[in-house]
Amino acid sequence: MTAIGIDYTAAYEQGAGIGRYVRELVRALAAQDSSTPYRLFVAGAGRRQLPPVPGPNFCWRSTRITPLWFARLWHRLQLPLPVEVFTGRVRLFHATDFTLPPTLPGTRTLLTVHDLSFVRAPETTTPVLKAYLDVVVPRSVRRATHVLADSQATKDDLIALYGTPAEKITVLVGGVQPEFRPVSDPAARAAARQRYGIPANPYVFSVGTVQPRKNYARLIAALAALGSAYEDVHLVIAGGRGWLEGPIYQAVRDHGLQGRVHFIGFARDEDLPALYSDAVCLAYPSLYEGIGLPVLEAMACGTPVLTSAISSLPEVAGDAAILVDPYDIEAIVDGLRRLLDDATLRTELTARGFRQAAKFTWEGAATQLLAIYRQMLQ
Repeated sequence: MTAIGIDYTAAYEQGAGIGRYVRELVRALAAQDSSTPYRLFVAGAGRRQLPPVPGPNFCWRSTRITPLWFARLWHRLQLPLPVEVFTGRVRLFHATDFTLPPTLPGTRTLLTVHDLSFVRAPETTTPVLKAYLDVVVPRSVRRATHVLADSQATKDDLIALYGTPAEKITVLVGGVQPEFRPVSDPAARAAARQRYGIPANPYVFSVGTVQPRKNYARLIAALAALGSAYEDVHLVIAGGRGWLEGPIYQAVRDHGLQGRVHFIGFARDEDLPALYSDAVCLAYPSLYEGIGLPVLEAMACGTPVLTSAISSLPEVAGDAAILVDPYDIEAIVDGLRRLLDDATLRTELTARGFRQAAKFTWEGAATQLLAIYRQMLQ
């Protein structure tokens, strides 16, 4: 029977972001396909136990060789070591995180490109990483049999920046887990606050790795610019430490906001619904996103959203968010004031947000992915 290989490394390595995208997509795929043999490839396995396989037709194909060493072997040295050495023979291999490993002749390949932020917003990426991605990603896109983009915006970028034929790209948008729903229990919300050391003040919530692309420095400046009437409003940032993060922490000190800005680190999935629900709003003025799942998660929890009017975010947010120019601090300030002051606006955005988030499900994404797999194997 035809076997399909899927790179599960990001799901093993990362709690959020691409990790969540891969993890939820595979989970939903397993719920729909109980017959095709799937081999889940995990690089760098061994630091902790692999979870149970998502279905009886799935099996792990893991190695202790780390993703960093594979990057050196496969992409810097271009060693023709096929991924099938680790997965066993497959008819189709799905590379889920930007880069495509070598494969045996005849293996069909599917590559997911989540965004091209390192091209569109190069200042948000370290020079070393950008130099690597600028070589490896376009080469992977050219080699792939077919490419998945997280959004129409990313598809448009692949066409405009890499000259990729439109017919080679399919947009496959992620979804929102059913666990993301309003948490009305005050005790549950208070417990989440206590777990992360968040004081009892009203807070603006933001989610994402602490790195320049999330635009935290401008968001912090906007909080400072709100003025004395909003001194009780805090900013809570949930995300692991990233890169080029020094100026973000410096912005807190420069504006004297050490007591009002809280970096709580990575927040567990089970705590996020309470943290979203307890926030006045989500502020997500990112400089570039392939999709921006926190926007949908916040909407599903009934939280009003402010986000950017660029990249994929308008197509994700629809008419259910305040859209701002993320480079314009005054625009962010104005949007925050509207959300903080206008309860009627918050109520309207909450209702629209529920409708918008309901359009995005992992089950729908998995149905589309399964159709793509089957078409590629015909």
